[in-house]
Amino acid sequence: MRKFETLLLLSPELSAENREGVISSLTAIVEREKGSMLTVDNWGMRDLAYPVRKLMRGFYVRLEYQAPPELVAELERNIRIIDGIFKFVTVRLADEVAGEVA
Repeated sequence: MRKFETLLLLSPELSAENREGVISSLTAIVEREKGSMLTVDNWGMRDLAYPVRKLMRGFYVRLEYQAPPELVAELERNIRIIDGIFKFVTVRLADEVAGEVA
């Protein structure tokens, strides 16, 4: 299993309940696909450097998880479908998680 990080830019118009719903649905996808969520880091509302969908603010959330590589494609497919997510980026942090036997 590899370690990944996904940074999400959510709409500032989403309520706190809707944001939690989006995050919990993404966490459920990771768990369902045999991965494990390590960290959910809410960075909060931030000003943007340029307008995104005519808005100058956004809510950032960072997800750190370990999962098989196939999970990333499924997670990103779902991210594209979910309303309220403006942008996202996924980065591989480590090829192999420490302590894992190959």
